[in-house]
Amino acid sequence: MYRRYAIYVIPDQEWGDFGAAWLGWDTRAGSTVPLIEPALSGITERPRKYGFHGTIKAPFHLAKGQDQAALVKATFALAHDMRAFSLYSLQVSQIGSFFALTAPEEHAQLRSVADRAVTGLDMFRAPLTATDLQRRRVSRLTQQQDANLEKWGYPYVFDDFKFHLTLTGPVKDAGQVKPRLVAALQSPLSKPLSVRDICVCGEAEDGRFYVVERCAFGA
Repeated sequence: MYRRYAIYVIPDQEWGDFGAAWLGWDTRAGSTVPLIEPALSGITERPRKYGFHGTIKAPFHLAKGQDQAALVKATFALAHDMRAFSLYSLQVSQIGSFFALTAPEEHAQLRSVADRAVTGLDMFRAPLTATDLQRRRVSRLTQQQDANLEKWGYPYVFDDFKFHLTLTGPVKDAGQVKPRLVAALQSPLSKPLSVRDICVCGEAEDGRFYVVERCAFGA
């Protein structure tokens, strides 16, 4: 049993290998990986425990009466009705104070996967505590984002959803970091990112996330 669960896109093959080596943690194998850029270990420390991932349903505690087996079964059922697709032209983007890989425009299939996971698996999510809500509200949320937080446990869903694969924590000197990111990503960025499944991931007692199960799309 894990402390929290999440539904992520966890890239595999070359994209997954790059992400594991960039952050220093491979959620697929549940192991540390030598860093591509050891000198940048400070700015990859914050996202390291999550591994290289794109959030579909943000981390949550299991609701009372629910368990891991039921969550996995429901995620398989949800994934079975989805179709595989690819993301082209990913780019290095700055989101607030951190860098991530983003798609240049909204992808309808990706949005559908996220929307369906948020609603279809919400029975497994325990309500946020008052402390959780207060912590989230430190960030400046719009009225809609705050309503999302209250209802779905995460502010950035539906119209506020923006798929991204986090590359760094907060960065002070963006002008120096971005060229190094682009250089390191030269080979992966030449290929599309295939999305053929979604993963149930769990946060262990060590604070790191591990792949519990890959749930393949039905087509």
